Amino acid sequence: MCLSDGTPTTRDRVIKAILGSQRVAGLAKGGVPVLRHTFCSHLAMKGAPARAIQELAGHAGLSTTQRDMHLSPAGTEDAIRLLDGNRVPLAIAHGGEV
Repeated sequence: MCLSDGTPTTRDRVIKAILGSQRVAGLAKGGVPVLRHTFCSHLAMKGAPARAIQELAGHAGLSTTQRDMHLSPAGTEDAIRLLDGNRVPLAIAHGGEV
């Protein structure tokens, strides 16, 4: 990623931009880890395999990925619905949006 003048951006500039955006939006400081948690959670809620999420997030171990993946309440409901056999999970029925 480059700046408008073509110079490469740095890690510090990205972090500063994220923290500034959070401040302007009135959000609590969370930085880059919040983005990774959100990324992993959304992939998990869409049904991506944990190993694929691990690779995409750049985690060395699956336990780190599992800490970053948070399911919505609908995700746990969908898991129970799998036992019904004849019902379509809510997330699938609503195109992934619940």
